Amino acid sequence: MSYGEPNNPYGPPGGQQPGKPQENLPGYPQQPGYGYPQAPPVDPNAPYGYGYGGGPGYPVEMPGGVKTARVLLWVIVGLCLIGTVIYSLGAVASNGDDFSNFESSLSDSQNTGIAWGIAVFSLLWAIGAAVLALQVRSGGNGVRVTTLVFGIVTAVLGLFPFVIVGIPHLVMGVLVAVFVGKSDGSAWFNRPRG
Repeated sequence: MSYGEPNNPYGPPGGQQPGKPQENLPGYPQQPGYGYPQAPPVDPNAPYGYGYGGGPGYPVEMPGGVKTARVLLWVIVGLCLIGTVIYSLGAVASNGDDFSNFESSLSDSQNTGIAWGIAVFSLLWAIGAAVLALQVRSGGNGVRVTTLVFGIVTAVLGLFPFVIVGIPHLVMGVLVAVFVGKSDGSAWFNRPRG
């Protein structure tokens, strides 16, 4: 049996010949095709879940992991700004005080300088996180690599100097690096921009 034979069960509905328009049969309403909606064309080279609009294999909408990484960057900005305020207030408060009753190998001016240094570093880290969070939507692979490195360095800094306070930074840094480094994050940052 071939496709053109009228008794072929796999042929067009109603015994319709290929190339001939289907006429309305009495008692049956005309239905398009076989009753199933037409699916949009699929790109065979697209990774699972992607393939429409952004080019072959690229997402149109920001993946959930990348959105989460962006939100975590904004949380890091907020925590760094809080740290900046706390260390600045500590530096201002200790500027003229005498801490001679405490055993310390550092002088008062050195303690104040360290507090100001940490406050400035925290402010610069907040600015860096804010710039990366703003660039996630439109940035390319360079933004992805920079965000990945930023997340790893944030995690390492969360471990070393500030163990108790740094645990949230450690967790958020690891999550930012993981979400940006995944394959859907790579697809988002490497998508063509027009």
